[in-house]
Amino acid sequence: MNKKERPVLSDLVNDGTSDVEKFQNEVIRPVIKMQHHLLITSFKNYLQKRKIDLSVLVDKKKRNRVSSVFKTDNNYKNMTLGFIIGHFSEDEFAFYSEKSSEVNRRVLQIVSQRIKDSISEVE
Repeated sequence: MNKKERPVLSDLVNDGTSDVEKFQNEVIRPVIKMQHHLLITSFKNYLQKRKIDLSVLVDKKKRNRVSSVFKTDNNYKNMTLGFIIGHFSEDEFAFYSEKSSEVNRRVLQIVSQRIKDSISEVE
């Protein structure tokens, strides 16, 4: 079992950045990057369980299918959020607790985009 380490992503935080944006760039994005392979594997598993074959779809429809999963399947969304939130420190979780709906929206948006951008890894 290899130990995962949260990457440091620089150049994402500017002076005019809101608290949530700062949290997104300092915490959420590095965790999502660290969890990339798990997120891809879990999406592959999701498609397999539901007998969804992306390879027969044109690119735009593949992207639409990914979006619809993140819009409609609450169980999958909650599992995905768990993959990310589970890596928060206590302080990060305290911030998350205050702004959970905004943070959840951002997490799901970023993960959805990441899966679309990595669609070749999913097929």
